[in-house]
Amino acid sequence: MTPTVTPYRSGRRAGRHGFLQLLHAEWTKFRTVRGSVIGMAAAALMVVLVALLAGASSDQKGSPPVPIGPGGEPVTDSFYFLHQPLAGNGSITVSVSALRSSIPTGPADLRPGIVPWAKAGLIIKQSTRQGSPYAAIMVTSSHGVRMQDNYVNDTAGLPGPVSAASVRWLRLDRSGDAITGHASADGTHWTKVGTVHVSGLEPTAQVGLFVASPPSAEGMGTRGSVSTAVFEDLRIQGGWDGGSWAGDQMGPESPSFAGYPKNTSGSYLGSDGSFTVTGAGDIAPAVRETLPTGGTFGDLLTGTFAALIAVIVVGALSITTEYRKNLIHVTLAASPRRSRVLVAKAIVLGFVTFVAGLAGAFVAVPLGERLARANGVYIFPVASSTELRVGLGTAALLATAAILALSVGTMFRHSAGAVTTVLAATVLPYILIANPFMPASVSDWLTR
Repeated sequence: MTPTVTPYRSGRRAGRHGFLQLLHAEWTKFRTVRGSVIGMAAAALMVVLVALLAGASSDQKGSPPVPIGPGGEPVTDSFYFLHQPLAGNGSITVSVSALRSSIPTGPADLRPGIVPWAKAGLIIKQSTRQGSPYAAIMVTSSHGVRMQDNYVNDTAGLPGPVSAASVRWLRLDRSGDAITGHASADGTHWTKVGTVHVSGLEPTAQVGLFVASPPSAEGMGTRGSVSTAVFEDLRIQGGWDGGSWAGDQMGPESPSFAGYPKNTSGSYLGSDGSFTVTGAGDIAPAVRETLPTGGTFGDLLTGTFAALIAVIVVGALSITTEYRKNLIHVTLAASPRRSRVLVAKAIVLGFVTFVAGLAGAFVAVPLGERLARANGVYIFPVASSTELRVGLGTAALLATAAILALSVGTMFRHSAGAVTTVLAATVLPYILIANPFMPASVSDWLTR
């Protein structure tokens, strides 16, 4: 038994030892090829340089500050507000019989359209300061009645759109910091939508009617929309001061406010409990698309596309050069098993590319972020775990692309064909998607 087991173990040790030698040989080959080392250094440097360029070229120093919500998140807090102060507890009731939206079709033309999250209803807000705590109950164009508070909380109420034949009654009740929203389809039978506690609500708060109309998607971008709501049967109870209603556009200078379409503005008409209110804007968390002065970690890592080109070239040349110069015969003579050679090449190439990409990402992000913030750009905050995931993901993407180029180069044995094929499969789709004239259906297909 002993004579048969020992050679097997010795062979396994020899196999492992031989593969380690092969890895060492491939590493020596890689680091002694000047072009490969320069290519990897260039890939890491491209990630850093583009981040520095993005941070240094973004000048938003004169922009108004980004509104910050109660939870510390950036928010969009722009709407037309018809309000009065409410001292202490009280309630407000109103019916909504219409919510109509208009979308620009040209420099000065509007057409009727549907803005799914256009909203109109009742709101109680700590103050007219952007980002201050609030609670609201509203009708929407496509999502029925909703109760929302503090920009991130949402509760569904009665379904269906509002119209003259399908009126919705809304009511907000305040008791301390507890705000309760009710909805009704007939003004008699009421359904409780929810109760929320608005921390930090002052004894005297601003309460009233509001209309918001988020930007409408238009191709790769958005266009500002405007909506008009008809309110009737307005009734108030409690600590109201009995003064006149004041109409204001919340956050007209906010960087997250897309503005009104040309020849329109926020306004209200009416009295004796009936009002027609026109407004634009939104009450929601701010996102990259609604905050022109904002940026993300992804923006700082745009240099990854340039780095992809560099690592793809290095990956393809690492094998096609051996075929072109007939060095592959020397390599296979030393290690006849072709699969082991390719695995060793892939491990060395993937490891080096991963390290280069990781170094580039971890240097690029803090430097680019510091420059961007110094130039007034708001960088959306992310958790440390997300920063780590983005850095590791960037490095893994580059390593995968390099190994793919190695694989295609092994099949084609021709540098130009391998590089062109991999670039067409990885980089070209993103360039085409960025084209604003590309049809949405084609962009979706390319993305998948």
